[in-house]
Amino acid sequence: MRWGKLLFVGVLGMAGLLVLVSWISPPLAHLASLRGSNPPVTGDITAPPDVAAVLRRSCYDCHSNETRWPWYSGVAPISWVIAHDVERGRQEVNFSEWTAYLPATRKRKLQWIERALHEQVMPPRLYRFLHPDAWLTEEDDTLLEHWLQMQLAELQQTSQH
Repeated sequence: MRWGKLLFVGVLGMAGLLVLVSWISPPLAHLASLRGSNPPVTGDITAPPDVAAVLRRSCYDCHSNETRWPWYSGVAPISWVIAHDVERGRQEVNFSEWTAYLPATRKRKLQWIERALHEQVMPPRLYRFLHPDAWLTEEDDTLLEHWLQMQLAELQQTSQH
């Protein structure tokens, strides 16, 4: 009987703590304003339809201005983590601002994407767990790898002329 009461108090305390935390602003004020908002798309990347579909399915939530904010992105402290991850993702590669990148920057970002694919760190494991459709199949990997090689070769040719 005593353990049941302690468990009830513990669960009630945790629920109260979660409610309290969801009303506290995040450590960085800009993360609160980022959550749920998307800046305009200023220059989306051009890719063949099959490549674009894979990028949209597996990458765009963090690496574009077209983030689909899930319901739990409004619950602190989870919201802070998601907003932080999206902010970092957009800083690393933002497909919605691709045309604003200089050719050397595009090359560096394409190489980063290629490395991330080889190391299988993108999309991140937790994201894949919460979004099973984001998993990259072997076919997706091959498709992206081929496309990346073509993009890098094009950039190489343009830089030589």
